[in-house]
Amino acid sequence: MDMIEVGEAIKSRRESLGLTQQMVVSPNGMSRVTLSNFENGKLPELGLRKVMAICSTLGLELVVKEASPRPTLRDLMAEKGK
Repeated sequence: MDMIEVGEAIKSRRESLGLTQQMVVSPNGMSRVTLSNFENGKLPELGLRKVMAICSTLGLELVVKEASPRPTLRDLMAEKGK
């Protein structure tokens, strides 16, 4: 999952809870514009502490797990040749 997907997941959860952006950022000392930009993929990076604070406010948690191996270009080309 990349940061754009994290932003989308946060937006989806916030909307499902019926919360405004301001309601989420106020307790976390952030600006609404920052959250808006993050949710809409216009902010490529947001510090981990801020993301964790937003997740906590929304009842979400960040999980670190081993990534699934991604195919290499050689793998994809070999598969296409089948």
